[in-house]
Amino acid sequence: MTSPHPITPALPYQDPAVPIPERRADLLARMTLEEKVGQMLQLDARDDLEDHVLRRHVGSILHTSPERLVQAAALTAQTRLRIPLLVGEDCIHGHSFWPGATIYPTQLGMAATWDPELIERVARATAEEVAVTGIHWTFSPVLCIARDLRWGRVGETFGEDPFLIGELASAMVRGYQGDGLDDPTAILATAKHFAGYSETQGGRDASEADISPRKLRSWFLPPFERVAREGCRTFMLGYQTTDGVPITVNEWLLSDVLRGEWGYTGTLITDWDNVGRMVWEQRVQPDLTRASAAAVRAGNDMVMTTPGFFEGALAAVAEGLLAEDAFDAAVARILTLKFELGLFEDPRLPRADQSVVGSAAHAELNLDVARRSLVLLENDGTLPLDATAPLSVAVVGPLADDAQTQLGDWAGGSGQAGWLEGQPREMVTTVLDGLRAVDGWSVTRARGADILTLEDDPRGTHFPDNQPRPRVVKPCEPDADLIAEAVAAAVSADVVVAVVGDRIELVGEGRSTATLELIGGQNALLDALIDTGTPVVVVLLASKPLVLPPSVQRAAAVIWAANPGMQGGRALGELLAGAVEPSGRLPISFARHVGQQPTYYNQIRGQHGDRYADLTQAPAWAFGDGRSYTTVEYADLQLEDAAPAVDGAVVAHVTVSNTGARPVRETVQAYVRDEVTSVSWTDRELKAFRQVELAPGASERVRLEVPVAACTIVDAEGVRRIEPGEFSLLVGPSSREETLLSAGFSLA
Repeated sequence: MTSPHPITPALPYQDPAVPIPERRADLLARMTLEEKVGQMLQLDARDDLEDHVLRRHVGSILHTSPERLVQAAALTAQTRLRIPLLVGEDCIHGHSFWPGATIYPTQLGMAATWDPELIERVARATAEEVAVTGIHWTFSPVLCIARDLRWGRVGETFGEDPFLIGELASAMVRGYQGDGLDDPTAILATAKHFAGYSETQGGRDASEADISPRKLRSWFLPPFERVAREGCRTFMLGYQTTDGVPITVNEWLLSDVLRGEWGYTGTLITDWDNVGRMVWEQRVQPDLTRASAAAVRAGNDMVMTTPGFFEGALAAVAEGLLAEDAFDAAVARILTLKFELGLFEDPRLPRADQSVVGSAAHAELNLDVARRSLVLLENDGTLPLDATAPLSVAVVGPLADDAQTQLGDWAGGSGQAGWLEGQPREMVTTVLDGLRAVDGWSVTRARGADILTLEDDPRGTHFPDNQPRPRVVKPCEPDADLIAEAVAAAVSADVVVAVVGDRIELVGEGRSTATLELIGGQNALLDALIDTGTPVVVVLLASKPLVLPPSVQRAAAVIWAANPGMQGGRALGELLAGAVEPSGRLPISFARHVGQQPTYYNQIRGQHGDRYADLTQAPAWAFGDGRSYTTVEYADLQLEDAAPAVDGAVVAHVTVSNTGARPVRETVQAYVRDEVTSVSWTDRELKAFRQVELAPGASERVRLEVPVAACTIVDAEGVRRIEPGEFSLLVGPSSREETLLSAGFSLA
């Protein structure tokens, strides 16, 4: 089809031989005010594409089906300057909403591997699948720190520790962006949600984050600073206000810190309708004209799904609130991405050959990640089960054959993409599938309980911005008939595998929970199963740490599986049968009761007492916890230098021994304690870890190195510094103090 606006090929911005700064300047000079404002918009491809592209001159789209992606490109060819679209999508743990793509464990599940190299491989494989389908940009990874387990988005995080988050997020960014944006398999990574978004009030999503600049600098900003300095090309801004100021217009955070102190030159994008929310939700701006002006002045580059930003920004110029060139810096950054991706020469539309999507190699990687993500929390010796002898296994629970729960949020049929009801069922191995695949086992199935039903919210089915309002969860009552059926199956079996947890209706944006208890008839089911006396293996298939009933203390074993993705059922079958060893370690602590919040390990020192009057403060399972099918001992922690130089490192050696009969992959963890600080500080912080593989009876002298530059606090003035004095290096298998060996060192 011939374009109605033919362009002379000699124009500098169209010439790939011209340096990008010159191409960008040439194109920017040719653009009208309306075209510049449009470039700053990212709009939902499920809406009116013609209006987006031809009237609003949109720079980017998201949530696009394969058909609408091609349609959008055809519309772009009709525009005056034919500036290619950036296509974004929430490819959070795999190519989330592409039919037949590989879906990995959720980010929290991946974090349980404690393996940056493995996470980088996942991101690289995801980028390969995303790139061939015409999508250029993933809104991942999440660098939020999960400190309130009631929050609905805990499963999207890497857990509770800033250091571990920084290690894994950096690996994911490297995997997504590859060797550079000119690599046809590279996609843009997004560090989100900048910053402090997860520090909610009462766990309620996007509520005011009551957090000081010093607290931000202490724990919330370091992971973002790391990926900023390592080249993550885009940052997404959180929904929340902090100290009364929406992050969208927080000039201290965006200009002084991010672009100033850190020298960040990448592109900033708002989260969903942040600009509009300042008007209709937070009510800190009277209208879209002033909200748009404030967002531009604060340094936002791309505005996600606020269509009225187009009219609002133009009105701001007409009313003198913004100069006509106020958009140039933002548009220049957006155009730079498009030039570096090579979109003017190749808009990277869906490729004819998409054989990499859902490939066998990626399925094998997915299986490896799923295996490594499983955390064995308790085991009385029942596991591993004997896979060489006939065994009767009762698989019980509402989630034993639930494919969507295994995939988790932001995947398949989780609801964010209306064109995809779910991933092909044959690609998903549920827990029931995985156990049925074990040779020699006789598997019976009983549901045992229902979890919830849904009702429309009495306030209406949609929010003021026309986004769907989540339906209200109604927990199901225990069903005596279902429980009786499950008990009968348990009595007749050698072992019970009870699969319980949460479902997608309890997870995600706007779906925080007031409780951490198992919903519906699940507690009653577990009580009844455990009372039979048949060994019960509890598999917690849950997006985040949940509270299990007291009866589980009498269970034979407990495994946390997060949302383990397409291969999760196979991985669980292998783990139960002893074909693989449990090696996952918790990236987040489990509470005994919701009233213990917060339960994260690195809390500030200083309070009256060390428990509640009616309950311990100790978590059920702590950060770093995880069992193996063998036993491991730590001994003889020694430092090379007990007084290292400030520009040096604390180097330690510890002997780690496999004292059992099975092989192990052990995660050796190193924490630093600053014994006396000028301001209140956490008692210990993770600063290094290493994974070692040991055969039965083997020992290894493990070397750990912590840069002295990492032994810092943030002082009362908000300056991160090393304070001279006495420190301890704590080494062991988890964050629990009783498991850690200690060696002192001093810094002068």
